[in-house]
Amino acid sequence: MNVTFRQLRLFAALAQHRSISEVARQFHVTQPTVSMQLRELTDSIGLPLYEMTGKRLSLTAAGEELAQTARHIGQEWADFEQRIAAMKGLTQGRLQVAVVSTAKYFVPRMLGAFCRDYPEIDIALEVQNRDGVLQRLRDNLDDLVIMSTPPRDMDIVSQVFMPNPLVVTAPLSHPLAQQKAIPLAQLSGERFILRERGSGTRLACDQHFEKAGFAPLVRLELGSNEAIKQAVAGGMGLAVLSRHALGEHLVDEALAVLDVDGFPIQSSWYIVYLQGKRLSPLAQAFLQYLSAHASDWRQRQPALPVA
Repeated sequence: MNVTFRQLRLFAALAQHRSISEVARQFHVTQPTVSMQLRELTDSIGLPLYEMTGKRLSLTAAGEELAQTARHIGQEWADFEQRIAAMKGLTQGRLQVAVVSTAKYFVPRMLGAFCRDYPEIDIALEVQNRDGVLQRLRDNLDDLVIMSTPPRDMDIVSQVFMPNPLVVTAPLSHPLAQQKAIPLAQLSGERFILRERGSGTRLACDQHFEKAGFAPLVRLELGSNEAIKQAVAGGMGLAVLSRHALGEHLVDEALAVLDVDGFPIQSSWYIVYLQGKRLSPLAQAFLQYLSAHASDWRQRQPALPVA
C-alpha cells in the first residue's frame, strides 16, 4: 500500500467530523483536493472506506479500522514531537483533555494555571455528557479524561484527585431553607429536578437514594446544570447538584443549599485513561501538576453557605 501521512491525517479528520467540507476547512485546502486525496487513499487500501447516504457520511468496516489506525499513528507522531521538543529543552505540543459537563466549572481554571507554566503548549478541551466522554475514552481520542464515575466495563487507569460533594438545592424562598438537619423523609412530598439518567451525578444520586430507601418524585430530567438551576430558582422543585456547579453567590441566583441528613453525598473526581496507554510528555506533566496541586485546589473551593 502506498499511503502518505497526510492522507491518514485527512482521513482521521473525516472520521471525526464526517464532513469533507469541514476537513477542507480544517486543513485550509479545497474540497476537490480532499476528495482526490481520499480517492487515492481508497485505491491504495483496495476497499471502500466511507459511503454517502443522502447527506450523511458513514464509515465502512474498513474505514473504521483505518480511522483507528490513523488516530494511533497521529498520536504516536505527536508524542514523538513532544519528546524531541523536550530533548531540545522546549515544552511544546498539544494536550487533549475531555471532561464531563459538570467539570467545566473548574477544569478550565486548572488548565489556565498549567498554561502559565507551559506557555508554548496548545490545549484542546472537549466538554460532553457522560456518554460522549465514555465514547471518546473507548476510541482513545484524548490524553486524559476527567469524570466523576469511571466506567466498570472498560480496562482503565483511574486516579482520584478531588472531592465532588453533591448537595440538595432549593429556591431561596423555600420553607425548608431556614431549617437544620432536615430528615430525608421530609422531602418525600417534594418534586425533584434531576440530571439525565446515565450522568455521573444521577448515578451517585440514585445510588444514595436507593441505599436510604427514598424514592424521589421526579418532575423533570435535564442534561444541563444551568437549566436545572434556573428551574429550581423558578420554584419547579428541588435538585441534587455538584457543589462545583453552584456559584459562590447563591443568594444572587435565588438558590439555597438545604441542610439534609445524609448530604452532601461524598463522591470524587477522577483522572482516567485507558490501561496500557502511553501518556505523552505533556499528559504526564499535566497529571503530575494535578497531583501536586490537588490539595491547593481543594482549599480554594469556597464553603457553600447553608441557608
